Amino acid sequence: MQKKYQSGLMWFKRDLRVEDNAALYHALKSCKQVYCAFLFDRKILDALPRSDRRVEFIRESLVDLNEQLQRLALEHGVSHAGLIVLHDFASSALPALCARLSIHAVFTNHDDEPQALERDAEVHTLLEGQGVAFHSFKDHVIFERAEVLTLAGKPYTVFTPYKNAWLNKVDSFYLQAYPVEKYAAALASGPADLLSAVPELDSLGFKKTNLSALKIPTGSQGGTALFEEFLGRMAHYKDTRDFPSVKGPSYLGVHLRFGTVSIRRMASSALEQQQGGSEGAATWLSELIWRDFYAQILSNFPHVASRAFKPDYDAITWEEGEKANALFKAWCEGRTGYPLVDAAMAQINQTGYMHNRLRMVTASFLVKDLGLDWRWGERYFAEKLNDFDLSANNGGWQWAASTGCDAQPYFRIFNPVSQSEKFDEEGKFIRKYLPVLEKLPTPALHSPWLAKPAELSAAGVLLGENYPRPLVQHDIARALTLERYTVVKRKTT
Repeated sequence: MQKKYQSGLMWFKRDLRVEDNAALYHALKSCKQVYCAFLFDRKILDALPRSDRRVEFIRESLVDLNEQLQRLALEHGVSHAGLIVLHDFASSALPALCARLSIHAVFTNHDDEPQALERDAEVHTLLEGQGVAFHSFKDHVIFERAEVLTLAGKPYTVFTPYKNAWLNKVDSFYLQAYPVEKYAAALASGPADLLSAVPELDSLGFKKTNLSALKIPTGSQGGTALFEEFLGRMAHYKDTRDFPSVKGPSYLGVHLRFGTVSIRRMASSALEQQQGGSEGAATWLSELIWRDFYAQILSNFPHVASRAFKPDYDAITWEEGEKANALFKAWCEGRTGYPLVDAAMAQINQTGYMHNRLRMVTASFLVKDLGLDWRWGERYFAEKLNDFDLSANNGGWQWAASTGCDAQPYFRIFNPVSQSEKFDEEGKFIRKYLPVLEKLPTPALHSPWLAKPAELSAAGVLLGENYPRPLVQHDIARALTLERYTVVKRKTT
């Protein structure tokens, strides 16, 4: 078969795997020889804290990716292949690399976050000026952008009809894997100076985190092992997913974020089990469809990245000033006086992970108990979450704040105590992350300020000293929130 290009460059971004990689498949199929590269983009990295689990996760996953590429190349008789890792600005590094390697075409996968779109457009223009073609492909979701539209040809803004349309459209064509291995003989031997080992964290200006201590598996090898373990639990997902002390979630969020697993394999497996009658699989597939839903919302309504999806909600007056800053600091540090909220914030601060039920609880508390702008919490999660994904994070926060598409009604306000009693009934999660409260009797654990003095004393809990009193009284805060949102009610009635 005649190939279109003599040499191509596969630019890995949020797709750190060989298996079922759309852009890699097209590169290998279209080019006689293909070099592979990953760029630690300084425009992104320079803005991050010097200790960031995500950077370490990427670095470890690149080691795995490099080994995969080398192994696959050797299986096809190609030696001295592997991954070129750069640490620079995309606008200068990629054109320079293409010039050095005499690249005729660059292949990459879509990233629809605003900053990424801007970067890719700039690189595309620069490469075009050098006579280098630029090809980008869908790989991160099953359906993207304008692939699933209403009968009127408009993007969906309500989840359930979107989900129904998604399920009606999906078939084997959209779920089939790209046979990368079939064309792997096109992997190119690269210059030795470019194919040196994946750089260590310190050479990138970062410090090691507690990633290995947390035993978070990295790379596609780690992601595959996690998914295969979850397959045995998927049938129970519906019944276990809401309880933070139970092993219910898939824990695949960070792997989906950085593409160390194939979304097509995930969705295909879930759909197969759903068709076999598994309610757990149907519930998990629904979560994957939510992921597509929020991705297409960001793509079709990019204003959500900085403003409310519903413009009327930008009229809400949030708390400001020193008091607001102090409330926010207490929320960030897990010092609200509500144990489930504080334990959840301890979890994200210590591990970079937060259980999905608790993401809703803590977000509702920030916005509707403390009266703070949802964007403050969104930014904090963006800094802390290992699996931070702009569209999903933004969608979740706007859902909790009632400012987004298909969000909960503004008058639905989670009660942090009843949520605690319902989803951490025995207090296992709270005791794990708030050891200062571990000796309290379980009924008192959910609302220590109501505990008897003797119970507090016996447990060594000193309210206002080693554990805070509640920042707000929930029923009073709820009334203030309903008043705050009347500006929206007036505009929409």
